[in-house]
Amino acid sequence: MNAEIETKRFGLLHELLPQAKRFALLVNPNSPLAEFDIKDVQASAALIGSEIEILTASTSGEIDAAFASLVQKGANALLIGPDVFFTNRRVQLATLAVRHAMPAIYAFREFADAGGLMSYGTSITDRDRQVGVYAGRILKGEKPAELPVLRAAKFEFVINLQTAKMLGIDVPATLLARADEVIE
Repeated sequence: MNAEIETKRFGLLHELLPQAKRFALLVNPNSPLAEFDIKDVQASAALIGSEIEILTASTSGEIDAAFASLVQKGANALLIGPDVFFTNRRVQLATLAVRHAMPAIYAFREFADAGGLMSYGTSITDRDRQVGVYAGRILKGEKPAELPVLRAAKFEFVINLQTAKMLGIDVPATLLARADEVIE
C-alpha cells in the first residue's frame, strides 16, 4: 500500500498548494522503503508537471542540513517519508519546517500533534492494537504461520491549523472537510 499512500500524501500537499511547482521528499537512505517512496513521488510529480528534489537524512545533523538545502534549492513544500527514524525526531522535523516556513506533510498523526502541518497515514494506535490481538492469539496457542496477513484498515488525515496560521497558509475548505481531525 506504500505507493498508494505516498501518492495520496503528495496529492494532499499539492491540493493545499496548487501553485507549488517544486517539491522535496526527505527519506532515510537506510530504509528499505526509501527507493519505493522516491519512485512513487517522482511518478506523481511527473503527472502534474512538478519537480521533485530528493533529500536524505539518517542523523539529526543530516536533517538540519537537509532543511538548509531545501531553502537553497527553492522547494515550495516537503514530504517526509514514513520511517521510524523520522517519527522519533518528529519535534525536530516539525520545528525545522516552521522555522524554514516549509509546508510539510508527514506519515503519522503524531507529527501533526507535535506541530507538523498535515499528516496522512495509518493509525499507529490501530496498528499497535492489531499487534496486541495477534500476540494474544499466539499466546492462546494459534500458530503464527496460520494467522492471516493483515493490512492497515484505518487511515488518518490530520491538519494542524495553528501551524497553517504560522506559515500563512489558508487551508481550503475541501481539505478541512476531509480531515479526520483538525487541530485548532
